[in-house]
Amino acid sequence: MSKVSLKIIIAGRTYPLNVPVSDEEKVTKAAADINKAVEMLRKNYAVNDNQDLIAMSALQLLAKASGDNVPVAQAPIDYSEIEEALENLSTDLDGIQ
Repeated sequence: MSKVSLKIIIAGRTYPLNVPVSDEEKVTKAAADINKAVEMLRKNYAVNDNQDLIAMSALQLLAKASGDNVPVAQAPIDYSEIEEALENLSTDLDGIQ
């Protein structure tokens, strides 16, 4: 399966990802949705911590997807690169505090 390299920006941080070409649009849209949710939360609540905003956004987006009866995972997906990027973000944010 052919892969494409992407640089996805979430909450101001860049995450390099290699995803199957067929998933490029989905991943790009997901990042845009996360960023919209982060900005909405930042404007409406007194929360400035990016880690908190990302976690709250993820919760809202998955709750909405579940409420719309959209299957969260239609096929097994390898999230290891995303998990690694989130771990790195968490470590970096812990170092800032």
